Amino acid sequence: MRVLIVGAGGREHALAWKISQSPLVTALFAAPGNPGIARLAKLVPLKSDDAAGLARWARENSIDFVVVGPEAPLVAGLVDLLGEAGIPAFGPSAAAAEIEGSKAFAKDVMRSAGIPTADYGTFAEVAPALAWARERGGRAVVKADGLAAGKGVVVCTALAEVEEALKAILVERVHGAAGATVVMEELLEGPEASCIALSDGERVRMLPPAQDHKRIFDDDRGPNTGGMGAFCPTPKVGAALLGEIERTVILPVIRELARRGRPFRGALYAGVMLTSAGPKVLEFNARLGDPETQPILMTVKGDLVPALLAAAKGDLSGVKLELDTRAAVGVVLAAEGYPGKITTGDAIEGLEGPFPEGTMVFQAGTASGPDGRVSTAGGRVLTVAALGDGLDDAARRAYELAARVRFRGMQLRKDIGKK
Repeated sequence: MRVLIVGAGGREHALAWKISQSPLVTALFAAPGNPGIARLAKLVPLKSDDAAGLARWARENSIDFVVVGPEAPLVAGLVDLLGEAGIPAFGPSAAAAEIEGSKAFAKDVMRSAGIPTADYGTFAEVAPALAWARERGGRAVVKADGLAAGKGVVVCTALAEVEEALKAILVERVHGAAGATVVMEELLEGPEASCIALSDGERVRMLPPAQDHKRIFDDDRGPNTGGMGAFCPTPKVGAALLGEIERTVILPVIRELARRGRPFRGALYAGVMLTSAGPKVLEFNARLGDPETQPILMTVKGDLVPALLAAAKGDLSGVKLELDTRAAVGVVLAAEGYPGKITTGDAIEGLEGPFPEGTMVFQAGTASGPDGRVSTAGGRVLTVAALGDGLDDAARRAYELAARVRFRGMQLRKDIGKK
């Protein structure tokens, strides 16, 4: 098969790394990709949100299968355009991807399906949203309704913080049109887990439950980021609890979307808070997580392509995922200033390898200069990932690998895997 991967981050590098190992793949392409992906696939100079251009290129270049990484092309209808061209794609239609594209829509689906989630309200103006938060003592989560690259969520514990977040989103429009409305949620407490399933629109196959680290600094301090690291499986979600989440969260939303004429085929991500009253959904994403995908795919044994293709074609019935019994930890190496204003263009050292068995450096915010040297080009620059005999061993191996990498201003959390 001739396969195209859409995206340019660490998640897509992990997908390219895994898909390139498949004997089914005769040619691998990535749009737009990054220097790390370029070692595995031929890069295509098209932006990941150029749905029309990507569909046209796939058709003109006889692509047999497309794997879509990020959310923007899914919400923009890339899978729909590929379907019209007769090309199967791993990822939901635009209608199904609205489960991530609109937090208000996701809440409506959860309410209809009886999925446990936080109490909420949807607002387009500051005053009523602030009044809603005041009734809850200022303890609230403010979310831009639309896509905000993982940065549209503000966790508040005081009314002044709520007011500041509302003004930024609704008045100053820091997230553009994505912040035309906000979803206000009660502030839940407990550990979080990322529960991701492959779905064919009816059946699901659960991936190992992971745990993300959103805050920039150790001990969950500082502002939220797109994710500073992840590990799997998380001890917080054993087999019984994962089965409960599959029954009470994943399958109900799959059935509700199908009932609405929006069958979901692809990767459904449920961000779950493990409260004292049981698991409650914080959010749904319509794709694999980043940085969760990097350690998760380290634990998937064998060929992943048949499972992705089966989900895309609507029949996972014959698919069984074989998983490594070891744990995996991924640590993000971020640029100076992240998640605020960052610096770019700094040379990266230590990417040459070879890397120890069971470890990998996945590139994300990187670029290649005319001299072939790789430099920083984004906020989250790299994810170093490692397998180990338990989380402590996996974390030790990941941090040993991280110590080999250097770029000016590099920042990383030192506590990934210890939560």
